[in-house]
Amino acid sequence: MTYLDGFIVAVPRANKNIYLRHASEAASLFHDFGASRLVEAWGDDVPEGQLTDFRRAVLAKPEEDIVFSWIAYPDRERRDQAGVRIMQDARMKAMAEAMPFDGKRMIYGGFKEIWQSGPGGTMGYVDGSLVPVPRNNRQAYLESMAAVTEVFLEHGATRIVEAWGDDVPDGTLTDFRRAVLARPEESVVFSWIEWPSRAARDAAWPRMMADPRMQPSSNRPFDGKRMVFGGFAPLLDTAPG
Repeated sequence: MTYLDGFIVAVPRANKNIYLRHASEAASLFHDFGASRLVEAWGDDVPEGQLTDFRRAVLAKPEEDIVFSWIAYPDRERRDQAGVRIMQDARMKAMAEAMPFDGKRMIYGGFKEIWQSGPGGTMGYVDGSLVPVPRNNRQAYLESMAAVTEVFLEHGATRIVEAWGDDVPDGTLTDFRRAVLARPEESVVFSWIEWPSRAARDAAWPRMMADPRMQPSSNRPFDGKRMVFGGFAPLLDTAPG
């Protein structure tokens, strides 16, 4: 199945247009080296949490917004090959020296897609999340996603994707595991829900939360108090639909 490199970045609001140009230039390189899709989504509805949230995940400053981003590859082998070639490319080295954000606080990692459902289509809005899931609960997590996916699709979502942490390094300042306060026995799931628009998303959530199928159970296979989530407006999508 598809392999994903996931990223969370803190970008100064004043650098939004510069970041878009930077990402567009990078996208052409990643596609040259085998990527099938690159998405950059700008923080639009990113709440503060009691224990965890996207801003804490990247130590965001008051003047910064959060970018939720991923690069898709056909498989891990092609992702690994691309990583080596990109790091040897002079164009990438030049771009790395002129990044419009603090790369030391960026979090990134590799994830295996374990669930995808929905007809797809042009993505007008995305709900992104990070979830700490005990490794022993992987199958139970998939079963829980199967149960709620029907609800999402009924209420207008166009695609739901879940990807299991596979190559998630520890960072010096920030990383995916710290983002969700992951325990030694837990993996991190990088996931998102695609919507045709923010209006469709905003209209759907109250109805979904009232649906009995969405009510949390006592045996939920992850700690929802440490889940990180937020809404993002697409800034760049190289392969919509």
